Amino acid sequence: MFSRDLSLVDAQALVRRAVDKAEQLGLRGGVAVVGASGALVTASRLDHGGPGGMARARSKAWIAATQQIPSTEHLHRMTTLPAPISNGFVGVSPEAVFPGAGGMPVRDEHGVVVAGIAASGATVSPFLPTGVAPEVVSADGRPANPEDLLIAYALGVPYVGQHGDDEARWKQRFGDLVVPPAESLGMAPAPASTSQASLDRARSLCDRVLRLAAENGLRVSVAVVDAGGDPIQQDRIDDAPAAGVDVALATAATAARFGCDSFVVASWYGTAVTQLGALHPAPLLAAPGGVPVFDDGRLVAGLGVGGADPVRCAALAAAALS
Repeated sequence: MFSRDLSLVDAQALVRRAVDKAEQLGLRGGVAVVGASGALVTASRLDHGGPGGMARARSKAWIAATQQIPSTEHLHRMTTLPAPISNGFVGVSPEAVFPGAGGMPVRDEHGVVVAGIAASGATVSPFLPTGVAPEVVSADGRPANPEDLLIAYALGVPYVGQHGDDEARWKQRFGDLVVPPAESLGMAPAPASTSQASLDRARSLCDRVLRLAAENGLRVSVAVVDAGGDPIQQDRIDDAPAAGVDVALATAATAARFGCDSFVVASWYGTAVTQLGALHPAPLLAAPGGVPVFDDGRLVAGLGVGGADPVRCAALAAAALS
């Protein structure tokens, strides 16, 4: 019996808990869950979370999932090993390109690692955001940091700082101030998020695709990206092909960045299409599967589907928007 990744339903529940906690604490960034196979399961970016955070979260979650250790332990290894070894690891593990602390493995009821989870983004980091209240970055009366708070809360485990400098950052910002445990908000229950309009719409589009795919017996991945091509929401149906994650993201980014169905770009640029990918870090795939998303005539996003026949994937994306 081959092992399986954490289910999409369970992964989404973890990410939603992190998003709820982030909104309660006034934080903005992205949260990603990567399966033990190394394939992304789900990821969400809070409104105004800024580009780049999702990629960092995905990288740290990949490390925690595949190496089966907290990414902070991996970081220690990479910074103490000889450069040829650490560079070689990244060379053969390109998804580990951001070996930061904060990623945590997710275990099943038998203690087997089935995924990794991590967060990163605009104000989701080990740094204390400007103007943050001490209660927000305190867990049970002890100094904490935004990034590790979200992950501990999502997993439902006691807070343990993964970055190793909570006390130092606290003293630099708040001096000798002490927050009573009863006033600490870091691990307090968080209500469901209510102020994530862009994320909610992206989730709705992805849910429609997943529902239509299930009705048609297809196992696919889906992605919604902003107008610049950075992901807002990503999901992979259980046991869907791993490559579909990257195809969905690349076709969504192509549709968003060019404002047309992703396959059209090939006819626009002909043989020069192969050079377009070098112009910007956002992935590009001029094949069927991605469609632009408009709001009152304004290009706002891209929706991409991958992992099955590209023509059928494009039809799923179009149907989800209709």
